[in-house]
Amino acid sequence: MATNTGNGHRVGAVTGRSQIRTPIGWVKRDTASGKFMDVKADPVPFKGVRKEK
Repeated sequence: MATNTGNGHRVGAVTGRSQIRTPIGWVKRDTASGKFMDVKADPVPFKGVRKEK
């Protein structure tokens, strides 16, 4: 399980999640159900979440 350190970074990987790049930003997705969970509009991806190809 990933934990926040409070210093701008995360220790460990976020499990059960992945992210993809879309024209509107980064979209976080649940790997078990495939449902979209969250959208991030800025160009920086989510921290600690693996990227899909």
